[in-house]
Amino acid sequence: MSNKLNIVSLATALVLASPAAAEMTAEERARILAPTTDFSSAEPHEHLPGGLTTNTRRFDREAFSQPSQNMSFEARGDFFIGNGFFKRLWVTAPSSTTSADGLGPLYNARACQRCHLKDGRGHPPANADDNAVSMFLRVSIPPQTDEQKQAIADHLINIVPEPTYGGQLQDIAIPGHAAEGRMVIKYTDAEVTFADGETVTLRQPSYSFTDLGYGPLHEDALFSPRIASPMVGLGLLEAIAEEDILATTDPGDANGDGISGTHKYIWSRAQERVMLARFGWKLGNPTIEDQSSDAMAGDIGISNPLFTAHNGDCTTNQPTCLEAPAGVGGPGGDLEASAEVMDKIFFYSRHLAVPARRNVDDRQVLRGKELFYQANCTSCHTPKHATRNDDDVDPALRGQLIWPYTDLLLHDMGEGLADGRPEGTATGAEWRTAPLWGIGMTERVNGHTFFLHDGRARNLTEAILWHGGEAMAAREAFRTLNKPDRDALIAFLESL
Repeated sequence: MSNKLNIVSLATALVLASPAAAEMTAEERARILAPTTDFSSAEPHEHLPGGLTTNTRRFDREAFSQPSQNMSFEARGDFFIGNGFFKRLWVTAPSSTTSADGLGPLYNARACQRCHLKDGRGHPPANADDNAVSMFLRVSIPPQTDEQKQAIADHLINIVPEPTYGGQLQDIAIPGHAAEGRMVIKYTDAEVTFADGETVTLRQPSYSFTDLGYGPLHEDALFSPRIASPMVGLGLLEAIAEEDILATTDPGDANGDGISGTHKYIWSRAQERVMLARFGWKLGNPTIEDQSSDAMAGDIGISNPLFTAHNGDCTTNQPTCLEAPAGVGGPGGDLEASAEVMDKIFFYSRHLAVPARRNVDDRQVLRGKELFYQANCTSCHTPKHATRNDDDVDPALRGQLIWPYTDLLLHDMGEGLADGRPEGTATGAEWRTAPLWGIGMTERVNGHTFFLHDGRARNLTEAILWHGGEAMAAREAFRTLNKPDRDALIAFLESL
C-alpha cells in the first residue's frame, strides 16, 4: 500500500476515533479502542503510534527529537526555537549574556537537554566517579500539621519539602555556594529463576547521601530517586479526554482482576485549579506547562511565570543561597525565563513525535504481542487511546488514534519498587503506568537500556521481573514462559 493510501486510510480511522465525529457511535469508538483479539497480523495504523504526528523519517540518535510530522510549516519555526531554549545552557548571574543568566544557585543541570538526553531517558551514574546528571533524588518529610494534611487531601500540594534541602537534592551549585550533597547508590544482587531454569540477576539499589552541604537532613526525611523520562508524545497524552482516563479507574478492584488503577488530582499553577494529573513518575503534574515550569525551577533554578522565586529550590535555612544574584533585568524582565521562552519550551515539549513502530508484521513480534495481551499487561499498559477533537487541542494533535500503552493511572507495584515516599494522594508503593511507546528505541537514542524510575533495570527483561504488587500476576506469566516466548515478548516491546 502506498504512503498516500495509508494516510487516507488513517484519516478515516481518526474520524472514527474522534468522539466529536457524527459518523461514529459510542459502540464503534469502543470497538476501535478495545484491545485486539486477532494476532495474525498487525492492526490497522498500529505502525503509527502517534497517529499522523508519528515520526516516520528518523530512526537514529535523533529519533526522539523530531516534530509532529503533520505540523504546519509555520509551526515548525516555533518548534525549532523551542528546541533552542530546551538546549540553552544557563549561566551564573550576573553575566554579559543577560538572556541566559540566573542559573541556580543550586541546580541539577544547566539545561533541559542535559537531563532529557536527546529528548530521551536518563540513567543512573555508571560508577562512583560518574555524575548524577539525568537522575536526582526527591526529598520531603511527612506532613507535620493538620493544615498540611488537609492541603494534600485537597490536592493543593504534593509534598511537604524537607525544611533545609527543599523538594529535591541539588548536587551542583554556582561558585561560592555549597552543593547540597551527592547521592550514593549501592546495589545488591537478587537472583530470579525462570520456570525453565534460566536465571537472571537483578540489582537491588539502596540510596544514601554524602557531602551534605547544609547540615543533617530532617530525621523523618523521605527520598525518592528519579531518572528523567522520555519526552516523546507528551502533547498527545495531554490531549486524551479526562473522562476516558477516569472511565478505566477501579480503585476498589470491583471487577476482581487484581488491578486497581487510581487517578490523581493536583493543583495546576497554569490553570489555577485542581486538575487530573498526567505527568511524572507519581503523577506530579497535570499539564505540560506545570511539568516544564516545575522542572525549570527545581532542576535548573530558573524563575519563570509559574515559579517566580529566582533562587529555585533554596530554602530559608540556606540564607546565602537566597541572597545570590538573580538573572533578571534582561529580556525576561523580572523573570529569568520569560513567558515567551517558556511558551516555546511548552510547544517544543508538546510536539516531540513518537517514532514509528518497526517490524509490526514480524511473526515473532506478533507472537510477543499476543503473549503481552494474554498476560494481561494491557490492564495497565492500555494500548490505544483517542485524543480530543476540540478547539482547545493543538490542530496537529486533535483526533488522533494513538498507541501509548499506558492508562495514566497509579498502580501499587509492590514492595520491591516502593520508595516509601507518598506524593500527593499517591502512596509510597504506587507509580504511574509508564508509556511504552518508543521504548525499543532507547538504546539507539540514549546508548543504554536502563529502565524503571531509578534505572535499576538494565534491560527489558529485568524491568518486567521487577514488577510486583498489582503486576505480580503479569510478571509471573512472563517468568513462567519458555525461552522462545520470552524472546518473542521482548521482541514485541522492542518494536514499540
